[in-house]
This record gives sequence, structure tokens and C-alpha cells, in this order.
Amino acid sequence: MSKGVVVSLAASLLFGLMYYASPWLAPLQGEQIFGWRVLFAVPLVALMLHLDGERTLIVRTLRRIRSDRRLWLALPVTTAMVGVQLWLFLWAPLHGRGLQVSMGYFLLPLVMVLVGRVFYGERLSLLQALAVASAAAGVAWALLHNHGLSWEMLLVALGYPAYFLLRRHLDISHLGGFWVEMVLLLPVACWVAIGDGHGLGQMLAQRPALYVLIPLLGVVSAVALMCYMLAAKMLSFSLFGLLTYVEPVLLMLAALLLGESVGQGQWPTYIAIWIAVGLLALEGGVRLRSRA
Repeated sequence: MSKGVVVSLAASLLFGLMYYASPWLAPLQGEQIFGWRVLFAVPLVALMLHLDGERTLIVRTLRRIRSDRRLWLALPVTTAMVGVQLWLFLWAPLHGRGLQVSMGYFLLPLVMVLVGRVFYGERLSLLQALAVASAAAGVAWALLHNHGLSWEMLLVALGYPAYFLLRRHLDISHLGGFWVEMVLLLPVACWVAIGDGHGLGQMLAQRPALYVLIPLLGVVSAVALMCYMLAAKMLSFSLFGLLTYVEPVLLMLAALLLGESVGQGQWPTYIAIWIAVGLLALEGGVRLRSRA
């Protein structure tokens, strides 16, 4: 197994661990966990850029903000979009909605395939077309028998593609742009994580282990991001994309381990989406084999 594959799997495992371990941070709520993730992300992402020799990405983005007035309006929008996703990721398992979010991540690659076809004219292969058809059948079942898709599923499956599209259009789809978004989130992060300090002080007194668990959350989150970015550099694009399917599988397992369950009427939707993901994975394997 190549080093790149190991690094990519490590990133998925760390994200899955964060998902499963989020209840250990009680009495912190999802909003407060989100705040601490952002507070740690700002210095640690900057450090990663410095160590990786790409700190000029931050300077380049800041200079563009001064010269391109589109960014004055667009950056707050992309900041809000990614902020909601960061909040949802750790809010869901604390409120019994982990399965819905994990299914959103299963649907996300399929939505991205459709986005590529509609906005960039990318043609669908036979396996991609079959995968989209299978996912569409699952969505249709959910609409007809389960009174629609959950808002968590739709927020992940539709929110991330919109975020990626806007960032690519603005040419800020790099880690420097992400760092600027985290800086813009700092006021909200400070407010929800610390507030006036009174509530935080009570929680720390109630559970002293948070003195260790909160910094550990920040470090694990940063290391997972580092592994993710390193894997993107070390692996071919197709293999990297194929390995990203490990994360939603782990998220779903974490949700089941946390006590959530799949209702009988939801199984056809889950099975249809799993079939679609399997078809995409099969296509990735075929492409890799043909290039070997």
C-alpha cells in the first residue's frame, strides 16, 4: 500500500473518530464544538501553509480582496456556507441526526457528477449514468414513501457543490482562501465557543477533562486536514476521489454505533445510494487498472 493511500485513509479515520467521539465533549453543544474547531483552525492552517512553503496563498488572497470588489460580497457568502457545514458535521451526532448527514455525504459525489455535466460539460460514462439513475431512484423513493429527504441530507448534498462552484468561479479554491474564510468566522466562533466566559467556566468546572479534550479536538481536526491535503498531492486525482468514499462509510458506522437506526421504510433509499456509490467505485477501479 502506497504512502499516499495510508495518508488518505488516516484522514478519513480521523474525521470518523471526530464524528464518533463528539458526544464525549458533553456538555459542549454542537455550536460550541464548531466554534472551537474554527479557533484552532486559524493558527494551525496558517502553520501548515508555512511549513508547506505555500504561505504566499494567504498574501495573494488578501491582495485580491483589495483589488476585486466581487470578493467583498462573495467571501462572506462562502464563509457562511462552509461555516454551516462545519457546524452541522458535529451537531448531527449530538442530536441523533448522524445517519442523515452521512447519507448526505454519500449523495455528495453523485451531485458533483451532475454539477460537472451541467456546468462544465463533462460527459457521463455508462457507469456514472447508472449510478446517477440508481441514486435518483433512491431519492424518488424517499420523496414518495418518507415524506421527502431530510434537510441535513440536502444541506450536505447541495450545499457543498454550491460552495465549490462559487469558490472555483472566484479563483479562491485553495487553502489560502479557506484560511481567510476561517478568519471571517472568528467573531462568530468566539461568541459561540467562549461568550462572556461564564458558561464556559461552569462547563470546565463541571467536567475538567474538557481542558484536554478541547485542544485535542483542535489538533485532531488539523491533522486530519493535513493528511487530506497531503493525500491530494501524493495520489492521482482518480484514486484520491475513490478513497474519499471511505469517509461517509465511517460516518454511517459511527452513527449506528452511537445508537441511531435505519427505519424499515428508509432501507430502499440507502440501498439505492449504496449501489450508486459502488458503481462509481467500480468505475474508479476500472480506470486505475487501465492506466496501470
